[in-house]
Amino acid sequence: MVITFGEMMMRLSPPDFQRFEQANTLEIIFGGCESNVAVALANWEMPASHVTRFPSNPLGKAAKQFLDKNGVHTSFIQLQGERLGLYFLENGVAMRAGRIVYDRYHSAFAEIEVGAFDWEQIFESAKWFHWSGITPALSENCAKECLRALEVAKQKNVFVSADIYYRSNLWKYGKKPQEVMPELVQYCDLVLANEQNLEEIFGIKMEKTANPFVSSASKMIEKYPKIKKVVDTERISISASHNQIKAKMFNGKDFLETEYQEINPIVDRIGGGDAFMAGLIYGLLSYQDDQKALDFGICASALKHTIEGDTNLATVAEIENLMRGDASGRLKR
Repeated sequence: MVITFGEMMMRLSPPDFQRFEQANTLEIIFGGCESNVAVALANWEMPASHVTRFPSNPLGKAAKQFLDKNGVHTSFIQLQGERLGLYFLENGVAMRAGRIVYDRYHSAFAEIEVGAFDWEQIFESAKWFHWSGITPALSENCAKECLRALEVAKQKNVFVSADIYYRSNLWKYGKKPQEVMPELVQYCDLVLANEQNLEEIFGIKMEKTANPFVSSASKMIEKYPKIKKVVDTERISISASHNQIKAKMFNGKDFLETEYQEINPIVDRIGGGDAFMAGLIYGLLSYQDDQKALDFGICASALKHTIEGDTNLATVAEIENLMRGDASGRLKR
């Protein structure tokens, strides 16, 4: 069982690439950094459970039903609090960038109490725990509850991954990422981060070497000995509709990277990083091979860009087909 912990929101988007100013209707989709990982894994028949809190109202129940429908275990989700976090997305196209407006302050999840979840029970049959830098940014209690989860995960020898990319504008409760994240990351086995993150949050100075990523990742592993792998993705944005992406990893000994995947046109790029993370988790648990897991992750991310919504509905067969180099998109009969 893979456990994910974090806020899932309702996404509201104008249809057909309309701008906010011209839209008369908004389409509803549910998504969140960690829940997107859980949905993808469940879609690939890997047991996944998402831990969060929704308000006990029709919107909260609809969010839970979305996870239920997608095969995610929801037995640890609490229905309490006042409101569901929202975000509004205007999809970009060609040379026009997309725009996001958040409306998530004082959400049911952000106002959880410390001690709200029984992590001993949650991790009873868990193999993996995934969290992101967004969760501790939402409130001091979210940060403290994340720490509680990590402490229990370590006691139970659960493998821990973290996407430590963070949204600087979310840290509104008086603490900075530099004050919170180091204590949390010390429990991680794998982190997703780039050189800039590692310098800004953990003080690991980026060096001008032949491979700055390896240099920074090596220092991160030295500073936090529990970390076994540091991964990241690279994106070349030719336009909002045309990107190239690849992934890389330093596992303490070897530097691994994938080929670039060409994505043109992009249908929806939201959740592309979560799709990569889910693919990497699936690959590491299924293949026991770092390079193959990295390839699976980047191909999963590339295919997510062709699917509307936050979550990746590409199948394992489709991803493995792309791994073999078939990007033809030929009709399947």
